[in-house]
Amino acid sequence: MEFYSEEGKQSSPSSSTLILPALSIGNVGQLTVDLLVASLQAEKTGYLDDPNVLPCVGNDAYTPSPPGKLALPLEAYESSSSALTLVQQRSPIIKGMMMSYAKNVASFVAGNGKKHVLILSSLDFGRWRNIDMSSGLQIYYLSSSSLDGTDAVCESLGWKRLPGYDPALRAWKYLDALAEEGSVLDDDFPFEELGDEDYYASLPFAALFSCFKAKGLKVTCLFCYCSEGDNIPEAFGMAEATCKFMGLNKNEAQGNGAANWITPFSWQSVYGPPADMSLF
Repeated sequence: MEFYSEEGKQSSPSSSTLILPALSIGNVGQLTVDLLVASLQAEKTGYLDDPNVLPCVGNDAYTPSPPGKLALPLEAYESSSSALTLVQQRSPIIKGMMMSYAKNVASFVAGNGKKHVLILSSLDFGRWRNIDMSSGLQIYYLSSSSLDGTDAVCESLGWKRLPGYDPALRAWKYLDALAEEGSVLDDDFPFEELGDEDYYASLPFAALFSCFKAKGLKVTCLFCYCSEGDNIPEAFGMAEATCKFMGLNKNEAQGNGAANWITPFSWQSVYGPPADMSLF
């Protein structure tokens, strides 16, 4: 993985925490990072290039009058006021290369002095058990703070650990083994026989979680359940959860969206123009 800095930009040594999305159903992690970048007025510091990420290109996502800058698959931002680094991922990983990508990004992050990684992702609503929507969006988490994945801060916020997580299960043990330096793929793993207990370990966040752990970094994953479609409300909820977890003062984000968030300009065209009501 290579990093190409923006002209005149330099990474801040005080930024020891990294926030990044893990692609999944509904793209809640990516939407949340967009919202955080816009609301914290984070500045782009450069681009990351990895051979395992599919190429893409687009216009600037945050300004009403784009200055001609391009949006690329992996972008790095820093918020000096919050001492945070954020990475936005705009295209998926090549099929079968998730572990290779996770190893590359973990090595890069560890080599650049980061101590804590916060992964934002989403889970398939169809697999949610014991549904309770009485208190709004439910946040789940997974942490490297303890062997069983629990974290005292997350518990104090009323969040629940990822259901069904058990590091002793074969898929999680397999990921941990692969994440170690010098490991090779075990062709004997019966991928065609994956059961329900292996579902979470098969998602992109799991590879990132294992690889960051293998590098000795503290890593926390935040999740919400969702479906495909308009998940902007879930992104606002996930951004709120991120601020609570990181101890950020949301008053820094004085914007035009829900609860004073700054809505990224690119969101105006997510679903195209409104329908012509004369058709109805």
